[in-house]
Amino acid sequence: MNAPAIDIARLTEGLDPRAWSTDEADIATHVRDWRGRYTGHTPLLFKPGSTQEVSRILAACNAARIPVQPQGGLTGLVGGSAPFGEAVISMKRMNAVREIDTANESATVEAGVVLETLQGKAKEAGKLFPLSLGAQGSAMIGGLLSTNAGGVHVLRYGMMRDLVLGLEVVLPDGRVLSGLSGLRKNNTGYDLKQLFIGAEGTLGVITAATLKLFPRPASTAVALAVVDDPHGAVSLLDHLKNETGGAIAAFELIQSFAMELVCRHVPGARNPLAGNPAWMVLIELTSAEPERASAMMETALESAFAQGLISDAALAQSEAQAASFWALREGIPEGEKAHGRSAKHDVSVPVSRMADFMAEATRDAEAMIEGSRVIAFGHVGDGNVHFNVAAREEGAGEEFVAKAAPATGHIYDLVDKYGGSISAEHGIGILKQEELVARKPVEVEVMRAIKAALDPNHIMNPRVIFGAGGKA
Repeated sequence: MNAPAIDIARLTEGLDPRAWSTDEADIATHVRDWRGRYTGHTPLLFKPGSTQEVSRILAACNAARIPVQPQGGLTGLVGGSAPFGEAVISMKRMNAVREIDTANESATVEAGVVLETLQGKAKEAGKLFPLSLGAQGSAMIGGLLSTNAGGVHVLRYGMMRDLVLGLEVVLPDGRVLSGLSGLRKNNTGYDLKQLFIGAEGTLGVITAATLKLFPRPASTAVALAVVDDPHGAVSLLDHLKNETGGAIAAFELIQSFAMELVCRHVPGARNPLAGNPAWMVLIELTSAEPERASAMMETALESAFAQGLISDAALAQSEAQAASFWALREGIPEGEKAHGRSAKHDVSVPVSRMADFMAEATRDAEAMIEGSRVIAFGHVGDGNVHFNVAAREEGAGEEFVAKAAPATGHIYDLVDKYGGSISAEHGIGILKQEELVARKPVEVEVMRAIKAALDPNHIMNPRVIFGAGGKA
C-alpha cells in the first residue's frame, strides 16, 4: 500500500502541540524494530494524551485515507511496529493507572502503562498482575494486548487475552468503543474485546483496559534442575504437577548452548549447575502458605531424583538468588543477539508432542544449514518453544538468515505435522505474513472480512498480518 502525501497541517489542526511531532530526532526512536531488522520512516509522529485525542487523530486520518501505525513500547519481535510511510501513533503519553479495585481484583490502565509499572502498582495494593516477560521494563499494555503476549507464567495464568475483562478502543473512523468493565460474566452478544486482542493494531487503537488481578502468593520457590533431554523435561513437568497439586507457576526449558551464550555475553551471569548440562529446566512454584513453596519444591525434587527424572538441581535460597536464576533465562535473547543474527522461530505444539518435534526439527535444521546449531529454549509448560537456528561461530549477519530460509520453511512444515502454530506468542507482523497466508487461507479470508467491515479504508497498520509487507 502506497501511503498518500500527508497534509500535516490538516491532520494536526486543533491538536495540543504535545500531541504530535515532526522532529527528526523524536521520530528516529520510532522507526526501528527491537531486533534491528526493519528500519522504516514516517513524516509524522502522533503522541496523544487522551482517548479523545486518539479519536480526533483517527477520524482525521480516516477522512484523508492516511494509514497509521499504532505503537507501544517497541519491544515486538516480528517487525510489526516499524512504519514505512504511515503516520505513527505512539501511546507513551497515555500512561495513567486509572483505578486499582482490590475488592473486584481488577486494574483499569491506559495503553501506555509499562508492564513493570502495573506489576508494581498491583503489588502496592497487595495483589498480583501475573504477566511477566523479559521486556517488562519497556513493553506497554496496549502493545501486549495487541500482540496477545504470553511470557513465563502462561502455564498458571494464561495468555494476555485471558487476563482481560474489558477494553476501550478507538475504531478507525474515530468512534470510541467503551467496553471497560470489571465484569467476569457478561453475555450481551459478541465478546468484541477479543477481536482487538492479538489483532496487532489492524482493527483499531486500544486506549485502555480493565485487567484481572490475583492474590499474591505467600511463598515462592525457584529451582534449576538437570534433565536428560526434552522428553525428560515433559515427564518431569507431569511429575511436578502431580506432586504439587498444580502449584507450578512456570516451567522453562534451557539448552546448554543458550546458557553458554548468556554466561559469555551477559555481565554477572553464572550457571549454578556444574558442567553446563545439555538440558536444564527452570521451575517456579507458589503457595498460599508462608514457606510452603520451598518445602513442596524440595519434596518434589527429591522424588524426581529418586525416580531418575533429574540428575542434579539447585534450589534458590533467597529472593536475590531466585532473581539471578530468572536472569539466566531472561538473558537468553540478549546472549543470542550478541552472538549474531539467527533464524528465529516462535512456535508451539502440544506439550505431549514437543520433545518429538524438537528432536526431529533439530536434526533436520542442523543437517540443512552447514555450520549451524539450534538454540532451543522456552515455555515447555504451555507448549511454546523458541526454536532458533544460529551459526556456530560468532558474528553472523543477515546472510546467515537468508541461508537459513529453506530450513525455516521445513521447521514450519514440522510444526504443522505436529499440530502446532507458527506463532505462539510473538504475533505475525511483517516477518511471518507470507507463511500465514500460505498455511491458513480460510482463516485469513475470515480475518480480511472482519478488517474490511471495521476498517474499510484500510488505514490501520496495513502492512502487518496479511498486508502488503515491509522492506527489510
